[in-house]
Amino acid sequence: MIAMTIEEIVGKLNDFAWGPWMLLLLVGTGLYLTCRVGFLQFRKFGYAMKNTIGRIFQKTDAGEGEITPFQAVSTALAATVGTGNIAGVTGAIAVGGPGAVFWMWVSAIFGMVTKYAEVVLAVRYRERNAQGDWVGGPMYYIRNGLGRKWNWLACVFCMLGALAAFGIGNMTQVNTIAASINTAIDAFGGNTAAATVILFGQTVPVSSLVIGAVVSVIVMLVLFGGIKRIGAVAEKMVPVMAAIYILASLLVVVCNFGSLGKIFVMIFKGAFSAEAALGGAFGITLMTTIQKGVGRGVFSNEAGLGSAPMAHAATSERDPVKQGMYGIFEVFMDTIVICTLTSLTVLCGVESGVPIVWGQSAGTELVSAAFATILGGKLGSLIVAVGITLFALSTILSWSLYGTRCFEFLTGGRGVKVYQIIFVCIVLIGATLKLDLVWNIADTLNGFMAIPNLIALLGLSGVVVKLTREHFKK
Repeated sequence: MIAMTIEEIVGKLNDFAWGPWMLLLLVGTGLYLTCRVGFLQFRKFGYAMKNTIGRIFQKTDAGEGEITPFQAVSTALAATVGTGNIAGVTGAIAVGGPGAVFWMWVSAIFGMVTKYAEVVLAVRYRERNAQGDWVGGPMYYIRNGLGRKWNWLACVFCMLGALAAFGIGNMTQVNTIAASINTAIDAFGGNTAAATVILFGQTVPVSSLVIGAVVSVIVMLVLFGGIKRIGAVAEKMVPVMAAIYILASLLVVVCNFGSLGKIFVMIFKGAFSAEAALGGAFGITLMTTIQKGVGRGVFSNEAGLGSAPMAHAATSERDPVKQGMYGIFEVFMDTIVICTLTSLTVLCGVESGVPIVWGQSAGTELVSAAFATILGGKLGSLIVAVGITLFALSTILSWSLYGTRCFEFLTGGRGVKVYQIIFVCIVLIGATLKLDLVWNIADTLNGFMAIPNLIALLGLSGVVVKLTREHFKK
């Protein structure tokens, strides 16, 4: 009875954290900032791509306690490009219909400027910690930008962030890794259910325990190496994981080229009427379509949540606006490229006969089935398992940094190693438990992180405008 009550309370809070009013606030902030900087994401899109993806192969040096600009964006992308790009997008389409993809694009268009503003402020108001590392993010631009009297708001953000890191950036991610690898093992003729152990009153496959142990060791080795090691690993992991998934998705889309016209018609029609897009009533309301599209878009690219600025603050780049361009690139790559490819892959699969129940939740199995139409069941399962594993592992590594930074701000740097040890231990626990309630709690904390951050973005919007104008005058 108590558990049910807790679930109901968490459910209500989660409905608010990712409900219409919150999503309106997130998108509205992006629209307001877009107007204030003169639609920068359109006017300077070429400049942003030239100064981000165009500089990837340029050798850049970083000093002590710093990482290169590309390592900073790789660390941020490692956190944003995660399970939400596969399972989250698939669920949004199944529940909200094809039109959810359109609203995901809308959230990304305005989210580009929101993320840009976050990164600009993170670099502008960052400071050195006791170890000599650059530290920054919402808590620092709240305290150093809005003023010391707002320090309580910075602490609220950090409490939410430090706790959310255990859930959304740890337990739920490693749990997804274990589930996807177990599915791939079974697809190749294994039987993960044959060898089990009892942990915390639950029957757990031994394979999940092994996976949790391996991931916890990897996280420990990287996390204890500090920001420079996290940046170095992210720099190598992100391009590889993105390339594998993008190429596989492109193959499915290209092989279904003849269906793309119909699919885009479904997306644009469904954005305003699921019935018009699908040719029948499936119980999908327009509000559901908008909410799922915008919600999954924001959840995936994290624009407005305040997490990514903590990674960007460690950059060796001195110009806040130049680093801010990586914020635009980050949302573009995460949502416009990767989430769109997931959407097209799923819808191509549906057009090829993959069964889907509109209006009901779905997960990675739809992506695996879509890959299987071209690549076969085993290879499709393997690609999804590899993609999920790399996406989720990179998310864990980045959120270990975010949680550490939040905890460090709250305690003045005391007890950080203890927090990191707990984080590593929770990786092992997360791989072996059923996490429905944990996922909802973490999802709620993650959503509420946006409130202090959005207050700061609106309050400091004038600083963003001033720095932007000065940069482009030079």
